[in-house]
Amino acid sequence: MKFIVCIKQVPDVNAPLQIKDGQLIQDADRNILNAYDASAVEEALVLQEAHGGEVDVVLIGPEKGKEAIRKALAMGADSGTHILTGGNENYDSYSYAKILAAFLKDKQYDYVLCGKQSQDTDAGLTGSMLAELLGLPFTTNAVGLSKDGEQLLVKRQGDAGQEMILLPSPGLATCSNDMNDPRIPSLKGIMQSKRKPVDTIPITELDADVGPDDSKTKVTGYEEKPKREPGKKYEGEPEEIAKQVAQLLDTAENVI
Repeated sequence: MKFIVCIKQVPDVNAPLQIKDGQLIQDADRNILNAYDASAVEEALVLQEAHGGEVDVVLIGPEKGKEAIRKALAMGADSGTHILTGGNENYDSYSYAKILAAFLKDKQYDYVLCGKQSQDTDAGLTGSMLAELLGLPFTTNAVGLSKDGEQLLVKRQGDAGQEMILLPSPGLATCSNDMNDPRIPSLKGIMQSKRKPVDTIPITELDADVGPDDSKTKVTGYEEKPKREPGKKYEGEPEEIAKQVAQLLDTAENVI
């Protein structure tokens, strides 16, 4: 069973950030492998260890993105592909999906795995858009994967409980970070990762028809979340307080 896992390098959400003049300022040196993608890599590796096969990863991003690829290789992935960009592109979910579709259209695989969303935008749209562009059956928000014959049995977290879905091959699943605890690369894994193949493909060599500013969505600016007004404290006997609260709920607007 061959897996191709789509990964992304994102800013460390624990790093300091500030908003100045409508711009988001982050520590450019604090970038990590997206947590949801790390869970997807981990799940593919668990299935590989149980049933054999191959786990490859692909990342779209600037030169610094190789760090995230090496992290996935150190975890145990077999190879990586770096779709190299300049780093100043304004890509949204649809842009990423089109680029990945152009890369994957002539590749052989059983399943494509993606993180449910990325930690930087939380959009959660690339996986489903990619499946549509490739014409693949897919399921989202997987919290467990297991082999069932030649198919994957996907445990999916739905709104009203968990669902069990048989996903035929080839197919695509987006993975929640609730599905596992990604392994920490060992020293041996880190050393081996340096010898594993990483192909670099300039984005200009892909027939993706995506320009650096072709995003369907635009970020117009950032601002601090408004502070909440302090709550009102009532004092007195319970009956009297209850009457005051009931009157407030009856007359005030936008309380509930």
